[in-house]
Amino acid sequence: MVRYDLVDLRLFLDVLAGGSITAGAVRMHLSLPSASARIRALERQAGVELLVRGRRGVRPTPAGTSLARHARDVLTHTARLESAVAGYARSPTAPLVLLAGTSATHRLVPHALASFLAEHPDLDVTASERPTPETLRLLADGEADLGVVVDDGSGAPGPDTEPLGDDSLVVIGRSGGVLADRDELTYREVAEHPLVGLQSTAPLQRWIEGKLGPDAPVARFRTRASSIGTVVSLAAAGVGLAVLPRRAVDPAVPLDVRELRDPWSRRHLALARGTTARRDSTAVEALADHVRRAAAGDGPTP
Repeated sequence: MVRYDLVDLRLFLDVLAGGSITAGAVRMHLSLPSASARIRALERQAGVELLVRGRRGVRPTPAGTSLARHARDVLTHTARLESAVAGYARSPTAPLVLLAGTSATHRLVPHALASFLAEHPDLDVTASERPTPETLRLLADGEADLGVVVDDGSGAPGPDTEPLGDDSLVVIGRSGGVLADRDELTYREVAEHPLVGLQSTAPLQRWIEGKLGPDAPVARFRTRASSIGTVVSLAAAGVGLAVLPRRAVDPAVPLDVRELRDPWSRRHLALARGTTARRDSTAVEALADHVRRAAAGDGPTP
Protein backbone atom coordinates (compact mmCIF):
# COMPACT_ATOMS: atom_id res chain seq x y z
CA MET A 1 0.00 0.00 0.00
CA VAL A 2 1.34 3.43 -0.96
CA ARG A 3 1.42 5.85 1.98
CA TYR A 4 1.44 9.55 1.14
CA ASP A 5 2.92 12.18 3.43
CA LEU A 6 0.61 15.15 4.07
CA VAL A 7 3.53 17.57 3.87
CA ASP A 8 4.42 16.20 0.43
CA LEU A 9 0.81 16.60 -0.73
CA ARG A 10 0.67 20.21 0.49
CA LEU A 11 4.02 20.89 -1.19
CA PHE A 12 2.79 19.40 -4.47
CA LEU A 13 -0.32 21.61 -4.44
CA ASP A 14 1.80 24.68 -3.63
CA VAL A 15 4.15 23.84 -6.51
CA LEU A 16 1.19 23.72 -8.90
CA ALA A 17 -0.27 26.95 -7.47
CA GLY A 18 3.05 28.78 -7.80
CA GLY A 19 4.02 27.28 -11.13
CA SER A 20 7.46 26.15 -9.98
CA ILE A 21 9.18 24.03 -7.36
CA THR A 22 10.91 27.19 -6.13
CA ALA A 23 7.54 28.86 -5.47
CA GLY A 24 6.28 25.76 -3.66
CA ALA A 25 9.41 25.66 -1.52
CA VAL A 26 8.93 29.29 -0.51
CA ARG A 27 5.30 28.73 0.45
CA MET A 28 6.20 25.66 2.53
CA HIS A 29 9.28 27.34 4.06
CA LEU A 30 11.55 24.63 2.64
CA SER A 31 14.90 24.89 0.90
CA LEU A 32 14.82 24.30 -2.85
CA PRO A 33 16.94 21.08 -2.62
CA SER A 34 14.64 19.72 0.09
CA ALA A 35 11.50 20.53 -1.89
CA SER A 36 12.96 19.01 -5.08
CA ALA A 37 13.91 15.85 -3.19
CA ARG A 38 10.40 15.55 -1.76
CA ILE A 39 8.81 15.93 -5.21
CA ARG A 40 11.16 13.32 -6.70
CA ALA A 41 10.39 10.95 -3.82
CA LEU A 42 6.67 11.51 -4.36
CA GLU A 43 7.05 10.60 -8.05
CA ARG A 44 9.04 7.47 -7.16
CA GLN A 45 6.40 6.52 -4.64
CA ALA A 46 3.61 7.05 -7.17
CA GLY A 47 5.59 5.19 -9.84
CA VAL A 48 4.81 7.82 -12.47
CA GLU A 49 5.92 11.33 -13.44
CA LEU A 50 3.70 13.96 -11.87
CA LEU A 51 5.22 17.13 -13.33
CA VAL A 52 6.36 18.31 -16.74
CA ARG A 53 9.42 20.45 -16.09
CA GLY A 54 10.33 23.32 -18.41
CA ARG A 55 12.40 26.48 -18.47
CA ARG A 56 9.37 28.55 -17.47
CA GLY A 57 8.29 26.33 -14.60
CA VAL A 58 6.29 23.16 -14.18
CA ARG A 59 2.84 21.89 -15.07
CA PRO A 60 1.07 18.70 -14.01
CA THR A 61 0.95 15.56 -16.08
CA PRO A 62 -2.45 13.82 -16.30
CA ALA A 63 -1.37 11.74 -13.30
CA GLY A 64 -0.32 14.92 -11.49
CA THR A 65 -3.71 16.50 -12.16
CA SER A 66 -5.43 13.45 -10.70
CA LEU A 67 -3.14 13.45 -7.67
CA ALA A 68 -3.79 17.16 -7.06
CA ARG A 69 -7.56 16.65 -7.12
CA HIS A 70 -7.41 13.81 -4.61
CA ALA A 71 -4.77 15.60 -2.50
CA ARG A 72 -7.15 18.54 -2.02
CA ASP A 73 -9.85 16.12 -0.88
CA VAL A 74 -7.45 14.40 1.53
CA LEU A 75 -6.28 17.70 3.06
CA THR A 76 -9.84 18.95 3.35
CA HIS A 77 -10.95 15.79 5.14
CA THR A 78 -7.86 15.95 7.35
CA ALA A 79 -8.74 19.52 8.32
CA ARG A 80 -12.28 18.40 9.16
CA LEU A 81 -10.95 15.53 11.25
CA GLU A 82 -8.55 17.76 13.18
CA SER A 83 -11.13 20.49 13.72
CA ALA A 84 -13.71 17.96 14.93
CA VAL A 85 -11.32 16.64 17.58
CA ALA A 86 -9.88 20.07 18.42
CA GLY A 87 -13.40 21.41 18.87
CA TYR A 88 -13.59 19.63 22.23
CA ALA A 89 -10.43 21.31 23.50
CA ARG A 90 -10.58 24.82 22.06
CA SER A 91 -12.77 27.68 23.14
CA PRO A 92 -15.75 28.18 20.81
CA THR A 93 -15.03 31.91 21.01
CA ALA A 94 -11.63 31.58 19.30
CA PRO A 95 -12.40 31.88 15.57
CA LEU A 96 -9.92 32.26 12.76
CA VAL A 97 -9.30 35.93 11.97
CA LEU A 98 -9.35 37.04 8.32
CA LEU A 99 -8.64 40.68 7.42
CA ALA A 100 -9.15 42.32 4.02
CA GLY A 101 -9.49 45.68 2.32
CA THR A 102 -12.61 47.22 0.81
CA SER A 103 -12.26 45.56 -2.58
CA ALA A 104 -11.81 42.03 -1.26
CA THR A 105 -14.59 42.30 1.34
CA HIS A 106 -17.09 43.11 -1.41
CA ARG A 107 -17.03 39.79 -3.30
CA LEU A 108 -13.89 37.73 -2.70
CA VAL A 109 -14.20 37.30 1.06
CA PRO A 110 -17.95 36.46 1.04
CA HIS A 111 -17.35 33.81 -1.64
CA ALA A 112 -14.45 32.31 0.35
CA LEU A 113 -16.40 32.29 3.62
CA ALA A 114 -19.49 30.74 2.05
CA SER A 115 -17.56 27.70 0.82
CA PHE A 116 -15.20 27.42 3.81
CA LEU A 117 -17.88 27.60 6.52
CA ALA A 118 -20.06 25.12 4.64
CA GLU A 119 -17.20 22.61 4.45
CA HIS A 120 -15.98 23.21 8.03
CA PRO A 121 -19.01 23.42 10.35
CA ASP A 122 -16.78 23.18 13.44
CA LEU A 123 -14.67 26.23 12.53
CA ASP A 124 -15.63 29.88 12.90
CA VAL A 125 -14.18 32.95 11.20
CA THR A 126 -14.10 36.62 12.13
CA ALA A 127 -13.73 38.72 8.97
CA SER A 128 -12.95 42.43 9.26
CA GLU A 129 -12.23 45.25 6.84
CA ARG A 130 -8.81 46.83 7.39
CA PRO A 131 -6.37 48.87 5.27
CA THR A 132 -3.26 47.00 4.16
CA PRO A 133 -0.80 48.64 6.61
CA GLU A 134 -3.03 47.80 9.57
CA THR A 135 -3.59 44.25 8.30
CA LEU A 136 0.16 43.66 8.02
CA ARG A 137 0.71 45.05 11.52
CA LEU A 138 -1.97 42.83 13.05
CA LEU A 139 -0.55 39.79 11.25
CA ALA A 140 2.95 40.61 12.50
CA ASP A 141 1.62 41.02 16.05
CA GLY A 142 -0.06 37.62 15.94
CA GLU A 143 -3.57 39.10 16.17
CA ALA A 144 -4.79 37.70 12.84
CA ASP A 145 -4.33 34.51 10.82
CA LEU A 146 -4.72 35.66 7.21
CA GLY A 147 -5.03 38.94 5.36
CA VAL A 148 -5.92 39.94 1.81
CA VAL A 149 -3.66 42.93 1.16
CA VAL A 150 -2.95 45.32 -1.73
CA ASP A 151 0.36 45.26 -3.58
CA ASP A 152 0.55 48.52 -5.54
CA GLY A 153 4.22 48.23 -6.43
CA SER A 154 5.29 50.89 -3.94
CA GLY A 155 6.71 48.26 -1.61
CA ALA A 156 6.39 44.54 -1.02
CA PRO A 157 3.46 43.70 1.29
CA GLY A 158 5.70 41.34 3.24
CA PRO A 159 7.86 38.25 2.97
CA ASP A 160 5.13 35.70 3.64
CA THR A 161 2.67 36.59 0.88
CA GLU A 162 1.43 35.03 -2.33
CA PRO A 163 -0.31 36.71 -5.29
CA LEU A 164 -4.08 36.40 -5.67
CA GLY A 165 -4.73 38.37 -8.82
CA ASP A 166 -5.29 41.76 -10.40
CA ASP A 167 -7.11 44.48 -8.46
CA SER A 168 -6.56 47.44 -10.79
CA LEU A 169 -8.91 50.40 -10.72
CA VAL A 170 -11.29 51.37 -13.50
CA VAL A 171 -13.86 54.09 -14.02
CA ILE A 172 -17.51 53.06 -14.35
CA GLY A 173 -20.62 54.91 -15.44
CA ARG A 174 -24.11 54.48 -16.83
CA SER A 175 -24.24 52.31 -19.94
CA GLY A 176 -24.36 54.56 -23.00
CA GLY A 177 -23.45 57.63 -20.93
CA VAL A 178 -20.43 59.93 -20.99
CA LEU A 179 -18.02 56.98 -21.17
CA ALA A 180 -19.59 55.48 -24.31
CA ASP A 181 -17.06 56.97 -26.75
CA ARG A 182 -13.98 56.59 -24.53
CA ASP A 183 -11.51 53.73 -24.22
CA GLU A 184 -9.55 55.07 -21.25
CA LEU A 185 -9.29 58.18 -19.08
CA THR A 186 -6.98 59.79 -16.58
CA TYR A 187 -8.31 60.58 -13.12
CA ARG A 188 -8.06 64.28 -14.00
CA GLU A 189 -10.49 63.68 -16.86
CA VAL A 190 -12.76 61.63 -14.62
CA ALA A 191 -12.86 64.44 -12.05
CA GLU A 192 -14.35 66.79 -14.66
CA HIS A 193 -17.63 64.91 -14.15
CA PRO A 194 -19.80 64.45 -11.05
CA LEU A 195 -18.70 61.42 -9.04
CA VAL A 196 -20.07 58.93 -6.56
CA GLY A 197 -17.69 57.25 -4.15
CA LEU A 198 -17.13 55.52 -0.87
CA GLN A 199 -17.08 57.28 2.45
CA SER A 200 -13.76 58.93 3.19
CA THR A 201 -13.09 56.47 6.03
CA ALA A 202 -13.21 53.41 3.73
CA PRO A 203 -9.74 51.87 3.22
CA LEU A 204 -10.12 51.93 -0.57
CA GLN A 205 -11.13 55.60 -0.65
CA ARG A 206 -8.27 56.50 1.68
CA TRP A 207 -5.87 54.59 -0.59
CA ILE A 208 -7.09 56.44 -3.70
CA GLU A 209 -6.89 59.86 -2.07
CA GLY A 210 -3.43 59.04 -0.77
CA LYS A 211 -2.26 58.40 -4.35
CA LEU A 212 -3.67 61.59 -5.86
CA GLY A 213 -1.20 64.03 -4.34
CA PRO A 214 -1.52 67.74 -3.60
CA ASP A 215 -2.01 68.75 -7.27
CA ALA A 216 -5.01 66.48 -7.80
CA PRO A 217 -8.17 68.08 -9.21
CA VAL A 218 -10.97 68.84 -6.77
CA ALA A 219 -13.77 66.41 -7.61
CA ARG A 220 -17.45 66.93 -6.92
CA PHE A 221 -18.91 63.93 -5.13
CA ARG A 222 -22.67 63.92 -5.39
CA THR A 223 -22.79 61.38 -2.57
CA ARG A 224 -20.59 58.96 -0.67
CA ALA A 225 -21.86 55.50 0.18
CA SER A 226 -20.85 52.92 2.75
CA SER A 227 -20.55 49.97 0.36
CA ILE A 228 -19.19 49.22 -3.10
CA GLY A 229 -22.52 47.70 -4.09
CA THR A 230 -24.30 50.99 -3.47
CA VAL A 231 -21.65 52.92 -5.43
CA VAL A 232 -22.06 50.55 -8.39
CA SER A 233 -25.85 50.93 -8.30
CA LEU A 234 -25.61 54.73 -8.21
CA ALA A 235 -23.13 54.78 -11.09
CA ALA A 236 -25.36 52.44 -13.13
CA ALA A 237 -28.30 54.78 -12.50
CA GLY A 238 -26.34 57.70 -13.96
CA VAL A 239 -25.85 59.63 -10.71
CA GLY A 240 -22.14 59.99 -11.41
CA LEU A 241 -18.94 58.23 -12.42
CA ALA A 242 -17.07 56.06 -9.93
CA VAL A 243 -13.52 54.73 -9.57
CA LEU A 244 -13.48 51.16 -8.26
CA PRO A 245 -11.47 47.94 -8.62
CA ARG A 246 -12.52 46.04 -11.73
CA ARG A 247 -13.03 42.79 -9.78
CA ALA A 248 -15.53 44.56 -7.52
CA VAL A 249 -17.86 45.36 -10.43
CA ASP A 250 -20.65 42.82 -10.89
CA PRO A 251 -20.60 41.78 -14.58
CA ALA A 252 -24.38 41.36 -14.43
CA VAL A 253 -24.88 45.10 -13.86
CA PRO A 254 -25.18 47.08 -17.15
CA LEU A 255 -22.29 49.55 -16.98
CA ASP A 256 -19.66 51.18 -19.14
CA VAL A 257 -16.27 50.19 -17.73
CA ARG A 258 -13.16 52.04 -18.90
CA GLU A 259 -9.46 51.83 -18.07
CA LEU A 260 -7.69 54.40 -15.92
CA ARG A 261 -4.42 55.57 -17.49
CA ASP A 262 -2.85 56.69 -14.21
CA PRO A 263 0.04 54.36 -13.23
CA TRP A 264 -1.11 54.25 -9.60
CA SER A 265 -4.33 52.54 -10.68
CA ARG A 266 -2.40 49.30 -11.37
CA ARG A 267 -2.40 47.11 -8.29
CA HIS A 268 -2.74 43.48 -7.20
CA LEU A 269 -4.13 41.49 -4.29
CA ALA A 270 -1.94 39.22 -2.20
CA LEU A 271 -2.63 36.72 0.56
CA ALA A 272 -0.56 37.38 3.69
CA ARG A 273 -0.08 35.12 6.70
CA GLY A 274 0.58 35.90 10.33
CA THR A 275 4.21 35.66 11.40
CA THR A 276 3.14 34.06 14.67
CA ALA A 277 0.94 30.98 14.57
CA ARG A 278 -2.33 31.72 16.36
CA ARG A 279 -4.14 28.55 15.41
CA ASP A 280 -3.63 25.10 13.98
CA SER A 281 -1.90 25.52 10.62
CA THR A 282 -4.18 22.97 8.93
CA ALA A 283 -7.26 25.10 9.61
CA VAL A 284 -5.47 28.26 8.47
CA GLU A 285 -4.29 26.58 5.27
CA ALA A 286 -7.81 25.30 4.60
CA LEU A 287 -9.14 28.86 4.83
CA ALA A 288 -6.26 30.09 2.65
CA ASP A 289 -7.19 27.53 0.00
CA HIS A 290 -10.78 28.81 -0.08
CA VAL A 291 -9.52 32.39 -0.41
CA ARG A 292 -7.36 31.30 -3.37
CA ARG A 293 -10.28 29.57 -5.05
CA ALA A 294 -12.55 32.56 -4.49
CA ALA A 295 -9.91 34.87 -5.98
CA ALA A 296 -9.54 32.62 -9.03
CA GLY A 297 -13.28 32.48 -9.58
CA ASP A 298 -13.86 36.17 -8.81
CA GLY A 299 -11.22 37.63 -11.13
CA PRO A 300 -11.58 40.76 -13.24
CA THR A 301 -14.14 40.72 -15.98
CA PRO A 302 -12.60 40.95 -19.49
